[in-house]
Amino acid sequence: MTVLRSLVLFVLAAVAEIGGAWLVWQGLREHRGWLWVGAGVVALGAYGFVATFQPESHFGRVLAAYGGVFVAGSLVWGVVMDGFRPDRWDVAGALVCLAGVGIIMYAPRG
Repeated sequence: MTVLRSLVLFVLAAVAEIGGAWLVWQGLREHRGWLWVGAGVVALGAYGFVATFQPESHFGRVLAAYGGVFVAGSLVWGVVMDGFRPDRWDVAGALVCLAGVGIIMYAPRG
């Protein structure tokens, strides 16, 4: 149950951070306005709170692992929201990052 909770929190954190950054990008670079930027800032703040609910107590470990989730999640976000088509190297890199997440967060420690 702890691993499932952790995975759900990683997904929620990814949506908040990647979504927040995307909203800021849309607001500024795509000229959608300050309301989009403000929503992005709120989402980015929410990311900071979601990360604190991870069962793992070490900040460095959680954030290091989240980096791999961010890489893979950013590619997925680009596909869904912007029509981005990753190539095989993008996919391979994301899989390597996710393998790193698994090792960092879920390897047995004694």
